[in-house]
Amino acid sequence: MLIIEARREPYKGYEYTSASLISRGSGEWTYGRIEVRAKLPTGKGMWPAIWMLGTHIDTVGWPQCGEIDIMENVGFDPNRIHGNIHTLAYNHVKKTNKGSSITVAKPYENFHLYAIEWFPDRIDFFVDDRKYFTFKNEGGGVDVWPYDRPMYLILNIAVGGSWGGMQGIDDSIFPQQMLIDYVRVYEPIY
Repeated sequence: MLIIEARREPYKGYEYTSASLISRGSGEWTYGRIEVRAKLPTGKGMWPAIWMLGTHIDTVGWPQCGEIDIMENVGFDPNRIHGNIHTLAYNHVKKTNKGSSITVAKPYENFHLYAIEWFPDRIDFFVDDRKYFTFKNEGGGVDVWPYDRPMYLILNIAVGGSWGGMQGIDDSIFPQQMLIDYVRVYEPIY
């Protein structure tokens, strides 16, 4: 079991510690099914995420590199799972991002399977194999669809932040853990 733990503890001038696991340089994919079976942390201030960024972020920047949020959850709305994409045309800064959400009973008490199936023409988002969102390739070029290039996976718990901390941080909840049972990537065979 992989455990990512967020703690309330001083470190280099900050009040909290946590971690991000990043596959860049050791695992990068273009298309396929990416799935993560996880149990989430909970409480005001928690912002666990399973997401992907384009490997060329250093040369083109964000959001041009593309971002796929396979799973996001905020502690002040603990039973809602979000799936989003961010591109130059569609992103939260412009308030044009595309995404959806689904209610999941107590994702902090039980393991659930968070997944995408990524094709040249669309990205489908799932929780426990229930599809709740599809983002289609509109044919508008890289500003709309930067998803024809390799991307790497990130697993993390943010503490606070612009979304996770929107209603503050409850210091009584710590420590909090995201438990990862497994990560699987199924690459397409063409």
